[in-house]
Amino acid sequence: MNAVVLAVLVMILLSLFRIHVVVAMVTGALAGGLAAGFTLNESLDLFGAGLGSNAGVALSYAMLGAFAVSINYTGLPNLIVTKVLSIVGNKGDTQARKLSKALILFIILVVSVSSQNIIPIHIAFIPILIPPLIKVFNALMIDRRAVATIMTFGLKAPYIFLPFGFGLMFHEIIQRNMEESGMIIEMSLIPKALAIPVAGMLLGLIVAVFITYRKQRNYDHRAIGGGENESGNDFSYTLPSAIFGLLSILAVMVLQYITESMIFSAFIGLAVLYVYFALRRWKGAEKLSDTETLMTNGMKMMAFIAFVMLAAGGFAEVIRQTGHVDSLVVTVAGWLGDSKGLAALMMLLVGLLITMGIGSSFSTIPIIAVIFVPLAEAIGFSPLATIALIGTAGALGDAGSPASDSTLGPTAGLNVDGQHQHIWDTCVPTFVHLNVPLIIFGWIAAMIL
Repeated sequence: MNAVVLAVLVMILLSLFRIHVVVAMVTGALAGGLAAGFTLNESLDLFGAGLGSNAGVALSYAMLGAFAVSINYTGLPNLIVTKVLSIVGNKGDTQARKLSKALILFIILVVSVSSQNIIPIHIAFIPILIPPLIKVFNALMIDRRAVATIMTFGLKAPYIFLPFGFGLMFHEIIQRNMEESGMIIEMSLIPKALAIPVAGMLLGLIVAVFITYRKQRNYDHRAIGGGENESGNDFSYTLPSAIFGLLSILAVMVLQYITESMIFSAFIGLAVLYVYFALRRWKGAEKLSDTETLMTNGMKMMAFIAFVMLAAGGFAEVIRQTGHVDSLVVTVAGWLGDSKGLAALMMLLVGLLITMGIGSSFSTIPIIAVIFVPLAEAIGFSPLATIALIGTAGALGDAGSPASDSTLGPTAGLNVDGQHQHIWDTCVPTFVHLNVPLIIFGWIAAMIL
């Protein structure tokens, strides 16, 4: 059995049976390594060698986790909750609650989409924006699976369709690798070719928000990352605390855009908050050691995501070193014959498997383009159809993959109180509502373009 297929299937099946995703990744990687002919020690060595590839992202999550909990210390989340609930009203006004829910979900969608092109900070906004809104979600009884689907859509659809920010990078990778594989295309053709697949994602998003997860869902009121004081009450806010909280958030967002470093921007954000903590200590409000406890709790809060990112790097390294990625593509190409419909479907499924394992659409394109371009030409696909196949196959799997930052990011923000499960509350909903439509509409695009 192909090592890539085996590794990905083992990882997914174990994850679905609620085996911890890190354990599932290690097991899947070892299964893939052994299937490829590596010894157990060689597989472990490869896994270990790949851990460092995501170390920077893992540390970024830890820093942003500390920042998110420190923001809670300023009382800014309470201020947000108070203002939103004042809009909603205390009398249970159903219409006001619906409008508030719609407004919040729309804002999250706009911010998520903007994070890919207008202000290309990718997932950095999630630990900053979402934890303060958790209590609002609970008050409005918003199903967090809908929020996860919205954020994953916003993290994926813009770079697939729009040639700006991360989208420009994605389109350049498609154009360059297709050209190197023998098909010269204009950049302007890529949005045209990928419009239909993205329309499928939009349809899936609408179904998730307005049908699947439209009903109210109850969540317990729990502390966010240990972010409550000794009396068990939420931290109160003052004008100075709110100002410092907003300044720190602004500093993180601006510096992330300028430096493209989540670690440095989170560090500066924490430095701004430490000025506030020092002023409070000077006034005798509390000890600085109390803030250190909060920051440690924040890092613990993100430890799950950080470890998953590290394990994902090891898993991807084993997948790459097996050499079975290329053989998978070649083998599938040999099965297809002259059937356009079957060829399109199998090419999309191959892209899905590879991206589910690697966790990166950007890394999948160079792998599949070298075979898909000549294969598509031989079968008779047009350049537009070939772009649709390669772009969609590369994007498939980013949503729904336990190893992708498009799913890890939403989980990081929504699970700050321990009530949002990575696999069943993020990966499965995003796979069903975003990947399935991508396959269907990507296939349609390949057949009609």
